[in-house]
Amino acid sequence: MKRVAVFPGSFDPITRGHENIVRRGALLFDEVIVALGHNTTKASMFPLEKRLAWIKQTFKDLPNVRVETFDGLTVDFCKKNNVQFLLRGLRNGGDFEYERTIAHMNKALSGDLETVLVFTDPEFASVHSTVIREIFKNNGDVSQFVPSQINLHEGS
Repeated sequence: MKRVAVFPGSFDPITRGHENIVRRGALLFDEVIVALGHNTTKASMFPLEKRLAWIKQTFKDLPNVRVETFDGLTVDFCKKNNVQFLLRGLRNGGDFEYERTIAHMNKALSGDLETVLVFTDPEFASVHSTVIREIFKNNGDVSQFVPSQINLHEGS
């Protein structure tokens, strides 16, 4: 059976930490679906279409990575796409507590869905979309924190 994982997120913007997890996940799974979700609880800084284009550009060299958008629950997206695994990244202990809670809730909603947690490589442990947005809003240089293929100024 083909092993497929979903890496969900809002990717506002995609970071080098996200890229690190997906590239490593692509070595572990037959296919990784980067699932760009529409989060109803937060307003995005960058338009969905631009975020989608950035993600596709970042992973265009990986034939086993595809990009999809979705609304609603991640578990419903996984069921619809016959996905068995959720791929998630951990930067620190705070991430672990959050991800454990989400993994338990997802397991309760869909008992067949397993969450696989991967520690981000140390050089990306401090990279966080929220901080990147703040630096960007204040005209700081964020190029070292986002994949080299993208330019955030194209989407602002």
